[in-house]
Amino acid sequence: MFLLLSVCLIAEPTKCHDERINLTFDNPNPFLCLRNSQATLAAWQEEHPDLHVKSWRCAAKGSVRDKT
Repeated sequence: MFLLLSVCLIAEPTKCHDERINLTFDNPNPFLCLRNSQATLAAWQEEHPDLHVKSWRCAAKGSVRDKT
């Protein structure tokens, strides 16, 4: 599963982009993603203090196009 984020710069809130976090469990269970997402989001936010998470969602690995 992936945790898909829409993030914006704190200093420039109109500058936004998407981020993707690859979650370690392979079972595409939305409940597991939702249950674990808060801790994952908190850790990501701590590593990226200049960004604000505008929105997020869980997605199965087969449902998201790979970045090229």
